[in-house]
Amino acid sequence: MRDLLLEIGLEELPAQYVLRSEQQLAERVTTFLNDARVNFGTVDVYSTPRRLAVLVKDVEETQQDLTETLRGPAKKIAQDAEGNWSKAAAGFARGRGLSVEDLYFAEEKGVEYVFADRHEAGQATMSLLSGLEHVVRGMTFPKNMKWGTSSLRYMRPIRWMIALFGTERIDFEIEGVKTGNVTRGHRFLSTGDVTIASPDAYVSTLEQAYVIASYEARKDQITAQIEALASEQGWTVPLDASLLEEVTNLVEWPTALFGEYDASYLELPEEVLITTMKEHQRYFPVYVGDTLKQYFVTVRNGNAEHLENVARGNEKVIRARLADAVFFYEEDKKTKLDDQLPRLDRIVFHEKLGTTGDKVRRVERLAETLAPLFKADETKVARAAHIHKFDLVSQMVYEFTELQGIMGEKYALMQGEDREVAAAIREHYMPRFAGDASPTTATGATLALADKLDSIAAFFGIGMIPSGSQDPFALRRQAQGVVQILGDWDVDMTIDEILSQVVDSQLEAGLYDADKEQVKAQLKDFFMLRLKYRLQERQVRYDVIDAILTTGLSVTRLDARAEAVQQFVSRDEAKPLIEQLTRVGNIAKKGEHGPIDVSLFENDEECMLHDAAETTVHQLNDAVEAGDYERALTALRILEQPISAYFENTMVMSDVEAVRLNRLHEMKRLASAIERVADFNALVL
Repeated sequence: MRDLLLEIGLEELPAQYVLRSEQQLAERVTTFLNDARVNFGTVDVYSTPRRLAVLVKDVEETQQDLTETLRGPAKKIAQDAEGNWSKAAAGFARGRGLSVEDLYFAEEKGVEYVFADRHEAGQATMSLLSGLEHVVRGMTFPKNMKWGTSSLRYMRPIRWMIALFGTERIDFEIEGVKTGNVTRGHRFLSTGDVTIASPDAYVSTLEQAYVIASYEARKDQITAQIEALASEQGWTVPLDASLLEEVTNLVEWPTALFGEYDASYLELPEEVLITTMKEHQRYFPVYVGDTLKQYFVTVRNGNAEHLENVARGNEKVIRARLADAVFFYEEDKKTKLDDQLPRLDRIVFHEKLGTTGDKVRRVERLAETLAPLFKADETKVARAAHIHKFDLVSQMVYEFTELQGIMGEKYALMQGEDREVAAAIREHYMPRFAGDASPTTATGATLALADKLDSIAAFFGIGMIPSGSQDPFALRRQAQGVVQILGDWDVDMTIDEILSQVVDSQLEAGLYDADKEQVKAQLKDFFMLRLKYRLQERQVRYDVIDAILTTGLSVTRLDARAEAVQQFVSRDEAKPLIEQLTRVGNIAKKGEHGPIDVSLFENDEECMLHDAAETTVHQLNDAVEAGDYERALTALRILEQPISAYFENTMVMSDVEAVRLNRLHEMKRLASAIERVADFNALVL
């Protein structure tokens, strides 16, 4: 066995794509070896801003032999009446490198087929490894580029490659770059090329050239250095996970240091300071207790020499950034909030959907209709909806877009707005990402729902529907936000009912010209997928998902409902009850809702079912309203015997019209109650 090393050397990679590219390369190499029938041991991955690498331990020098039994055509096709081989049999053998002498017959499921055994001796692994060229070429990235006269599209230009099997070089070439055993060390601390004698020397050799190849090792070093610095100074330095990942993927030889800015800048809102440090400079803010201090910690891509010069350079940059922030902040405070609103009509939201001012007016109208769902104060909702985008024209948000909503809340409070109204300006963006919280105020929840629904429905109305990986307006994320808000606030109205109102409103306003029913159907399918995704993440069975979603896109206690139905279906006693509930659902499709006249009952079983239904529907509705689906399912069990007896002794589709309609009304009422739990027809037993 030998070790295998593959390294792709590139120009500096975008930090946010390094880890996923590292993992993709490892998966592709693993798949390649498995497909080639080559056994191997552990797989180690490495990455820095300028390289992606995989080191595979204990790769066998010979691929595994292949022995397989191949099935061909049926005997009646493979031979004629005289026993001569047909063209189909000869073609089957020839296509697999065999002759008709290798064929034999065997029975499978009562039919005789032609079979052949094929044995392929394993080749030397080295003779197969040039196929790694396709592994490298096949890498995919969120963003690609071309360089020079190259026809290859890649995240960044390839500058060198290492491909070693033991000490032996694997030969291939990509866009003029040939494989070898030479890599590059740190751009400034290392001089000349670095030769890798063998795969097992890869990590140590690079370390001598001031490159820590392992992401985890670099992250651990950065963490340890920052914690030591904080301990020495008596600080607390929160290590934001996403910032730590980004910084780790920006350096090859990390050295932590700190700098200082003027304490007067602490008069700025804390969010401004943190955004400036994290988002614009990749600095870690410094606290003493819970108080933000005038220091920052950063990580240099280099050694500890002349750190004071590096610190001064970083201090100069952050001072300039913060001076700009102070100017923007002071200028914004001079402008009255309502005076900024007309400027929203100068910002194009989308060429087919008007300006941001137009969108604000649509959201105002929609928020007014949605406010009762959250029991929100209509006056506060109206004011919040009117001003919720005003900070987009502020100088601070123009420069620091990450602060939209946040600065709006602060400016609104400064100008005497109600606290809940001000909070709604920030909360209407929530949840901003997966795992983010929903709005905490009723006004904020109303506004967040209205803003997201308006955007989603409007873009669907003009045909801008997400497809594949393309979602330029983040409609999937906004739809997940809608689902989350409705679920967290326990809104008792289905998504499709709400969407219907939104589409009707937009069409009445002449926002777009589209087929109303088609847009509604597309939106329903879109949100159906979002709800399915939510439940799949919670390991809910596919048929249970269908059973609770086909009755309507209700988010109210969705997770609890799915869990209760899934647990119920797994029990032995569920099957006979589900069969009876399914019978009710099937026959109810033939009827409509209507009054039930007990004087038309013709047998005791009708009376028994009616009495059981009266009790069950009441108990079931109480349980559903309380969100107790276990109790709702328990209530349904009362119906098993009455339904069974009813169908054995009662013909629902009676020749007498009045009797038939009365029985269908009973079935329809019962089916509607049952569907508040699930569509049991969709369950697979």
